[in-house]
Order: sequence, then structure tokens, then C-alpha cells
Amino acid sequence: MPGSGFFRFVMAAAPRTGAEIRAAFLDFYEQRGHQLMASASLVPEDPTVLLTIAGMLPFKPVFLGQQPRPSARATSSQKCIRTNDIENVGRTARHHTFFEMLGNFSFGDYFKEQAIQWAWELSTTVYGISPKNLVVSVFREDDEAEQIWRDVVGVNPKRIIRMDEADNFWASGPTGPCGPCSEIYYDFKPELGDGGIDLEDDSRFIEFYNLVFMQFNRDAEGTLTPLENRNIDTGMGLERMAQILQKVPNNYETDLIYPLIEAAAALAGVDYKQLDAKGQTSLKVIGDHSRAVTQLICDGVTASNLGRGYILRRLLRRVVRHGRLLGIDKPFLTAMGEASIALMQTAYPQLLERKEVILAELKREEARFLETLERGEKLLVDVLAAKPKQISGEQAFELYDTYGFPLELTQEIAEEHGLAVDLDGFEQAMEAQRQRAKAAAVSIDLTLQDAIDQMAADLEATSFRGYELLDQSSSVQALVVNGEPAVRAEAGDSVQLVLDTTPFYGEGGGQVGDRGVLSGDGLIIAIEAVSRNRSVFVHSGRVERGSVSVGDVVHGQVDRACRRRAQANHTATHLLQSALKQVVDPGIGQAGSLVDFDRLRFDFHCPRAITAAELEQIETLINGWIAEAHSLEVQEMAIEKAKAAGAVAMFGEKYADVVRVVDVPGVSMELCGGTHVSNTAEIGLFKIVSESGVAAGIRRIEAVAGAAVLAYLNERDAVVKQLGERFKAQPAEIVERVVTLQTELKASQKALASAREELALAKSAALASQSEAVGDFQVLISRLDGVEGGGLQSAAQGLVDQLGDGAAVVLGGLPDPSDLGKVILVAAFGKGVIAKGQQAGKFIGAVAKACGGGGGGRPNLAQAGGRDGAALDAALEQAKGELTAALG
Repeated sequence: MPGSGFFRFVMAAAPRTGAEIRAAFLDFYEQRGHQLMASASLVPEDPTVLLTIAGMLPFKPVFLGQQPRPSARATSSQKCIRTNDIENVGRTARHHTFFEMLGNFSFGDYFKEQAIQWAWELSTTVYGISPKNLVVSVFREDDEAEQIWRDVVGVNPKRIIRMDEADNFWASGPTGPCGPCSEIYYDFKPELGDGGIDLEDDSRFIEFYNLVFMQFNRDAEGTLTPLENRNIDTGMGLERMAQILQKVPNNYETDLIYPLIEAAAALAGVDYKQLDAKGQTSLKVIGDHSRAVTQLICDGVTASNLGRGYILRRLLRRVVRHGRLLGIDKPFLTAMGEASIALMQTAYPQLLERKEVILAELKREEARFLETLERGEKLLVDVLAAKPKQISGEQAFELYDTYGFPLELTQEIAEEHGLAVDLDGFEQAMEAQRQRAKAAAVSIDLTLQDAIDQMAADLEATSFRGYELLDQSSSVQALVVNGEPAVRAEAGDSVQLVLDTTPFYGEGGGQVGDRGVLSGDGLIIAIEAVSRNRSVFVHSGRVERGSVSVGDVVHGQVDRACRRRAQANHTATHLLQSALKQVVDPGIGQAGSLVDFDRLRFDFHCPRAITAAELEQIETLINGWIAEAHSLEVQEMAIEKAKAAGAVAMFGEKYADVVRVVDVPGVSMELCGGTHVSNTAEIGLFKIVSESGVAAGIRRIEAVAGAAVLAYLNERDAVVKQLGERFKAQPAEIVERVVTLQTELKASQKALASAREELALAKSAALASQSEAVGDFQVLISRLDGVEGGGLQSAAQGLVDQLGDGAAVVLGGLPDPSDLGKVILVAAFGKGVIAKGQQAGKFIGAVAKACGGGGGGRPNLAQAGGRDGAALDAALEQAKGELTAALG
């Protein structure tokens, strides 16, 4: 395999080692026409992404149509880094910073049925996992995937679990390619049976293979339209599969990581098996992070206080910290680096090529850290000795600034002593240090994630005046043009600006940012969005006329109509939460929200669906509050006073000592930094659009308020009128007419299916005389076109019933004789054939490969599919020869 470095071999038994698992996956898909792709760098080409976080990331431009596909099919083992949940590394069985994602991809080639069949064949045949240990999930609306798993693959329907969008629907972003997912889970406790399966129980289930069916495009309104070229994107966690096949309690004790744990344990003079949970966690962190830092340095990342360099430095220092907790009192990073290179060099030979660079960076960074660590730890010990209620922001900043002591490390040590760190105070101390000239703030190190992060890092917080003003003059403090820091922008440029003060609301608390215009002498900038970054408001838009430079004074004017709609929706969201507490359960808590100009979304904790009657009651209650014209009272007060008054905190928000309280007297009181109407009557109307589940125990209500209600009702009215014209019915008669048509359609479909099955049986009845005796057995191989899979299965089973226990029947055909791209093959074996060692599922799956497909099922009855109808006759001849040889 040119350029990949992966060790390839032919295995006589099911793979067990990490190298065998990786090679088996790549071999499997390479043999099925997939181009083998070497792992991309951990430093991605995509400038908006800091590190390669997923196996599909290198192919993202292909999926988005920005680059031509490298081939119709591809497969890879992609190295990935994630640090978003670094605190779970070592504490759970499966969290890592560095991991490998095995994937197979189809770019407009095969789709759902083939991906599912191959995933099952790989899992059960190549990896040898028993079907009784497998459960699959499908998206709640994906009937097609469920049918394939149930009817084509033969999975027990009780082990097919439908899940909501949060778990089983992939999207590249708010708009663009998206589609449902189907995941395969390993069941560690199949003896518990098929009833009440809860895939959230990670002590019993582990998801190891995710299949993404990229089949839709989502526009700005959320409308899904089918893609012209549908794609497949899959991912199998190598570490997870190693845990399953090596039968160890967690990913860390697989041969992919455990040798590093043993190396660290030897350096510390301890026995991993004899340590308590805390000691084992430290060894797991060292093992995990050692792989990560070695690979990062290999891919060109060097330690620093910015961007990727900061992630590397943070990981390195965590390794040193946990080594010291284990009693390692001397430099040891180079030893761990050598162990990591030795462990991974077969799969990644570039590690050996860059060994000197890797070890030199490890040695240099460890020496730098050790020089300051001891002094910082001593100071922290002194701070802790005073038994404070928390570590102040000033103390944490002194450790960071003077001693190079990472804030995360201070947090970890404080947590070990049951203390928190004043993060707001830390940020204030950080900002107080930044007194650089604002005009120079755009000359920033480009190793940060993007220019916006860089721009915000050295600026003071923006003064927001949008509660009382909707237009205001401000000074341009920093500027980004077409993604690059700049001092001037011209007409046509896409820009991001920071102003010293602004009337524009920056996205936060679930509410979208304002729209509007910045103007000046001959200047017009259309502001399309406003976001926040480290308390700096970033105004994004396009220069439509004139030019603008850093230091210019511009006049900002908020789009008043958009602001009014956002205010109506935000206040309506507060009323919705109060109504839910009153109608459904006082204990309901918010789990997320979105306040847009044209709609609102509210997620909340609730173990059940809200009934139609409850939704109607909620709607009536909210519209009643609107009609009562409650004047809102907004004031700032101490947070303790606000809580004592009963103010509700918003999900995900951080609060200072003084907070903003939005009060609808007698109805709602919440801590909120968003914009609101001054009187509930300004909302006008409130209408619930939908209620659904988005995750286990999480429900979602989507609604519209204010002017958006009229647009919503007009749209629905237009639909009703069209349906009335189509069905020649009055609005009140439409539902009855649709129900009648559905009943008639179901009856017609049932009759058609029955007729097709009868036709298949009639055609097959004449085939019994064509069976051939092979010893004590009867073998019948025949082609039967124009019949769907269910009909072929019925026909094959009927022939076995007619010919007896010694019958082996294989039928194949094209459901649509004019379409050579879909082949169906069915095998039915009698008890005598099975006793001879033949199984229908394994047999038909092998035959289907000759038609470019695969499949499987039960020993007595199984179905497979293919994509090459021209090869069907040869495949049936192959089946006849193999059966004759096996039974003769």
C-alpha cells in the first residue's frame, strides 16, 4: 500500500490485535473496490478547524462539492485528536485525546443497502462477532434503513432501535449536506434479553460503527431536499473494536495503549493492577496523552501558548503532572516518546523518520516546564494552606503569568482539594494586562484557530449599548478582510469588525445577533451577523460601498424590524418556560434554546412527550398572558438577591455577582442578558409549531411569535387551499378524505404484494421438477426475474417445503428486468443440508460477491443483494458448482 505504512497480511483467524483489526478493515474494503487512502495529518487543510477531529474531515471538501472525488470509493484509517472532553480521559472506559477512526466512503456510488450489508458482513464474518451480541440503531424516520436491517440482513426487529435526531442524524452545519445515521452497538450482556434495550446504558452497550447516509441538502429555512449524488461516510473506532475483540474492560487495556501504561508504571515503580482508581487514572492519562503528543509533534506542531501549540503544551504538562502524582521525580517524557514511537511505528513509519525531532521537543518542553513547575506548586501549596473558599482569579493568573502554570492544572489541583477557581476573576486579570495599542491588535500570530480568535484575544471587551440605543457612532478597533487580518477594506470585501462600543446585540443566551448597517462618509457595510468572542463583539458583513479603515468612526444602525421580532420571540420563550412549569411539571428545566428572528426553539428536561391537550393548554395560557398586556420590569441586582426572589437561571450561562433580571410580574422571572419587548402585548400572538424528542429525557418545542405567526398561518392556509382544490373538498373534509385514500392505498398495496407473492409461488411451483439429485440431497438453482425479495424468499421456502429436508434452493433475479443495477439472491436450506454443515446466510453472502454485493441471514433462509445484473447467471452457476461439491 504505497505511502500508508500500514502492515498488511492475510489472517487465518478472526483478527485480535490492533494491527490485525486495522488491516482487516482496510483489506475488506480494498477488496470491494475502495481506494486505500493514507491517514491525513493531524493539522488539517481546513483553516476553520484546529485539528483533525474525525475520519471524514479530510473528505469534507468532497462531500461539500468543493473538490473532485479522489475515486468513487475510498477507505482509510485516520488518526484524530479531540480535547473537548479531556477531563474524562482515564476516568471512563472509552474517552481519548488521540484515536484512530477506520472508515469507508462512497462518493455518489453505493448507498444505504450496500453500506449496511458490508458493515454487518465485516462485523460478523471478518471480526467474528456473534449477531446475538449486536444491536443497531436507526434514525426515527428512516424506515428504509430499518427495513434493510430487518429484511435484507435479518437482524431481530427487537434489536433495531429507533433514535432521535441528536443521536442519529448527521449534518455538516446548519445548512448543507446531511442525512440519517445507523449505528452498530456491541452488547456485553446479551443474556439480559431483547426487552427494554437502552443504548444509553454504556455499561452494557458500546457503539463501534457509525454509518452516515448523506442523502439530503438542508437550506436556510431547514427544508430538506434529496441530493443528486448521495454519499456514504462511516467510522469505526479502532480502540473500541480492540476492546471488544480483546475482551478487556476498557480501551486502555488493549494492545494499542496498554504497553505505554506498562512503560509508565515501570518508570514509577508501580504495578498498574495493584493501584487504586486514582493511580490507574494517572497511568491511563500518561498512556493516552503520550500517543497524542508524539503524533502531534510528528505532524509539525510545536509547544506554545497559542492554538495547536497550546493544546500540545497542555497535554505534555498533564503527562508530567500525572507522572509526579505517581512519584516519578525525574524527566521521563523522552522515555514515553520512545515507547510511543516503538508501539506505533509499524502503522506510522513517519514517527521513526522524525524520531529525533519528536524526542528533542519532548525533552525541551519538559525541561522548560520543570523549571517553573516546582515554584508554582509551592506557591499553590501556600495558597491551599490558607484554606480559602476558592482560588481567586488573581492567584490563578499569577501562577499562569509568573510561573507558566496552566490554568487547567490549577483547576485540576484545586478540584482535588474540593475547591473551584474564580474564572471570571482570571479573565479580568488577563484583560487588565493587555494594554496594547488597539491598532496593532490585528498583527496577530496566525497559529490561532482563525483570524477572529486572534483578533479578539488582544482587545478589551466591547461596550454594549443596545438595550437603550439602536443607532450609535463607534470607532473601528480591528478588522478582518476575507478571513485575513487587515487595516483597510474596500467595496466587495467580506469583513469582520470590532467596534469600541456597539448597539448591535451579539449572539448569546440562545438569541441570534442583530442585523443592520454600518455607515460613514460614502461607506455602507451590511451587517449580517454579530457574534461574541471573549466578550468582544464581532460584526460580520460585506462592504457594499466605499472603504473603511482601523480607527475610522462609523455609525451603526440596528435593523429595527429584526430586533422587534427577536424581542418578541425571546420574551415568548420566557412565557413558554413558565407555562410548561405550570401545565406539565414545576420541576421542568431548560436544556437549550434558540431565539431567531422568525422562530423560537426551547429544549427542556422531561421524561415523556407533551400531550396534544397540554400543548393546547400551554398555547392558550401564553396567549392569555400576551393579551393581559403585562409590562416587563428589567433591573440589575445581586445574584443572591435575584435567586432569593425566585429568578430562573438560563441554561449554559455564566453569571457575575450582579445580574440582569427580566421580570414579567406574576408570570416569569429569569436571569437573562437578551433583548425583550417592553410589554407582552407587543408579542401579538404565539403558536406552537411542533413538539418532539431530541435525546433521552430531552423534549423540544418549536414555535413562532409576533409577525412570524401571520407568515406561518398564511403558509398553512395556502397548503389547505391547495389540498382542498386537489381533493375537491372543503377544509373540514380534507382529513376524512386523506384517511379514506390512505386506507384504499394500503389495501391496494397489500393486494399487490399478495399478487406478486402468488405469482412468485406460481412461477416457482414449476421449478420443482428442475431440481437435481446430488447424493441424498436435492439441489435447485434457478433465475426468477420480476420478483421482489419477499416473494423470492417465499418461493424458495415453498420449494424446500415441497422438496424436503434435503433440499438446497438458490434463487436469483432482477426485481426490475430493465435495471441491471439491482440483484436479489435468496438461499433456503432444509434441515439435512444444515446438518451437513451448510448455512444459507454464509453461502448466499459469498455468492453475492460475484454480483458486486453481499448479505446474509439465518442458516435456513437468507437474502443478499448485488449491483451487477450482468454477472447474475455466472453467480448462479458458481452457486450450483459449490453446492454440488459440498453435498456430493
